Amino acid sequence: MSTVTDIATIAAEVPWPDHEAEQAAREHAGNLGELDGLAEWLSGAQGGYPPADPERVRALVFAADHGIAAADVSTAPPDATPGWVADVTGGATGLNVLAELAGATVRVVDAGVGRPSGRIDREDALSADEVEHAVQAGIDVADDEIDSGTDLIVVGDLGVGATTVAAVLVSVITNTEPVKVVGRGGGAGIDDNTWMRKTTAVRDARLRAWEVRAAPVDLLATAGGADVAAMVGFLIRAAVRRTPVLLDGVVAAAAALVVQELQPRCVRWWRAGQRTSEPAQAVALRRLGLEPILDLGVQAGDGSGALLAVPVLRAAARAHAKVVRA
Repeated sequence: MSTVTDIATIAAEVPWPDHEAEQAAREHAGNLGELDGLAEWLSGAQGGYPPADPERVRALVFAADHGIAAADVSTAPPDATPGWVADVTGGATGLNVLAELAGATVRVVDAGVGRPSGRIDREDALSADEVEHAVQAGIDVADDEIDSGTDLIVVGDLGVGATTVAAVLVSVITNTEPVKVVGRGGGAGIDDNTWMRKTTAVRDARLRAWEVRAAPVDLLATAGGADVAAMVGFLIRAAVRRTPVLLDGVVAAAAALVVQELQPRCVRWWRAGQRTSEPAQAVALRRLGLEPILDLGVQAGDGSGALLAVPVLRAAARAHAKVVRA
């Protein structure tokens, strides 16, 4: 196991995708619209044309509890996260069904379930050591998955209060007003009073985090969470190891924004699987320059929506392989 001493040094190792493979895909582009673009992305990530059908797809669900849940910013009670995790690990959720349909498997990464981060509107989320530990955990997960043959990864989250943390990070990094990054939460939604509490929490946390807006690691400590920090480590390491990633939901998008601040090249290794109704996700994706593959209104953020995009990627790969063979 390596030790994270300077995440910027690790981020500096991120390569560019294979330009010649991307060029070959462009030269073979036909009338497949967005599928041609996805084939180009896969080719660059895989380092060859035509792109291969992903053989081992994994949905990684980063789970953690957040102290900000105590501010009553969600329809779910603060102690709901362990039950959600148990449902996923037991195979009893829509995520598990969609993973099976996509030819994928699911792994829950426990980044902090039962160990809530600090309430970010009043105190820091994590200590420096906790950030270091979480980032390292994400790096280790990436190495473990890629060493075992995973060649396409979907990233999602589970945790009460996680979208509030994501909204704060997006607000700070993009300098967007809190009222423009707080949504109604998707699914059953949140009522007006909950929306006002959530917006107030984002405002107060943003004020606390503003002075460290240019220091991504300090920002994770001040206004992030263990799940987001683990995602950051994972996304950087996956890019270093030339592995394509589909982002799902606003929390993954917020983690991607933090990584972009550390190393913009990482963005070339990602695609956004799907669009949610969370305004913070839309703000983040605009900054990242990513257009979602699908727009089906799936709000879970746990990887479900991005898993629906996996068959689209397979279609892009197979269509181009067919063209080359012909």
